[in-house]
Amino acid sequence: MSITTEPIVRVGIGCFVTYQKDNVTRILVGKRDGSHGAGTWQLPGGHLEYNESFEDCIIREVFEETNLSIKDPRLIATINTPMPADNKHYVTLFMHSQVGYEESQHARVMEPEKLQGEWHWMTWEEVCHQKPLFYPFQLFVETATPHQLQAIGLECT
Repeated sequence: MSITTEPIVRVGIGCFVTYQKDNVTRILVGKRDGSHGAGTWQLPGGHLEYNESFEDCIIREVFEETNLSIKDPRLIATINTPMPADNKHYVTLFMHSQVGYEESQHARVMEPEKLQGEWHWMTWEEVCHQKPLFYPFQLFVETATPHQLQAIGLECT
């Protein structure tokens, strides 16, 4: 087996964890800390591990980061995310899982070294006004189709 010094493309997965109350959908977001993109708003998520399914990865990552147990995550979008300024390249998958309002109240910062402050539940409009967004998340916000937004439970206006 040869060792390569070529840069690798990694798989990152972010999850739109949502709850709905009074016909308003809220999305769980937090501000990154401790790695590339520090100070930007993100969804819970992380890296796909060897031999791990997309679903198992995001269930693990969401629990490790937020203390929330999600079920039946669904793939919403895949975005090619080169980040030459950081010497990184990702293929980023966006998934969705809905939790109940009561469950949403159990969100906690489980990895404080990776998050500035607390997790926040925001509407789509609030998310779109947060600056700056983590680059893969920003690309999703800028390119999301009405079908993708509806799959997350968001109204298209």
